[in-house]
Amino acid sequence: MKLIENSLRSDIFSYAKKKYGTKPEYLWKSAPNYAVLRHSDNNKWYGLIMNITYDKIDSQKTGTVDILNVKLDDILLRDLLIQQEGYYIGYHISRGNWVSVVLDGTVGLEAICHLLDVSFNVTASKKKKQELRPPKEWLIPSNPKYFDIVHAFDNTNTIDWKQGAGIKKDDTVFMYVGAPVSAILYKCKVTETNIPYDFHTEGLTIKKLMKIRLQKRYNPDQFTFERLKSEYSIFAVRGARGVPNSLSTALKGK
Repeated sequence: MKLIENSLRSDIFSYAKKKYGTKPEYLWKSAPNYAVLRHSDNNKWYGLIMNITYDKIDSQKTGTVDILNVKLDDILLRDLLIQQEGYYIGYHISRGNWVSVVLDGTVGLEAICHLLDVSFNVTASKKKKQELRPPKEWLIPSNPKYFDIVHAFDNTNTIDWKQGAGIKKDDTVFMYVGAPVSAILYKCKVTETNIPYDFHTEGLTIKKLMKIRLQKRYNPDQFTFERLKSEYSIFAVRGARGVPNSLSTALKGK
């Protein structure tokens, strides 16, 4: 049993080091086997490994056991897990959505690492969560008054464009061209972000750019402003905004 516990503890530390660059921290002289895993930017814990007597979490068992405390994003998931063997309401950190996972081989390493990932995401800073989120689709405005967007991709498939708040590399942007076009004309992939830029004019300020690569063109009569209003309840495109699922499906031609 002890060999399994030590092996899982070591495997978890190796996983955290490889994926997140995290090293375990031993903070308490009175509990030298207690190890904390935490974020480098906000110092929040996303994992706590302790060696405790089994009766502290399960009165039917004896001996000692390593446990891993992780925080979940869904209390329903927590309630489902603690009905399964090897999972308990978080020992020592019982508030919120913390759970304790025994490291005696009852729960496999793959499942443990998945929960560690969940805990890392839940406890991450706002900036880190932005970095970790999956690619997203955006609808962004473009005003012909400031830039000839209608002909922007005539001789190239990549241009620099004003970066909207929240947009990151690998996101998809659908470019809505304002009047007199008043329609979505392009689907583009974001290939680079946070390019320094300093531009100020009446009604327009640009502090950073992103590179976008053309993926698809749309006819001006396909996704008009009138259609966006009547079919997808989009009544204005003044800044970067998410794309409704129904519009996303239509834009992909499905």
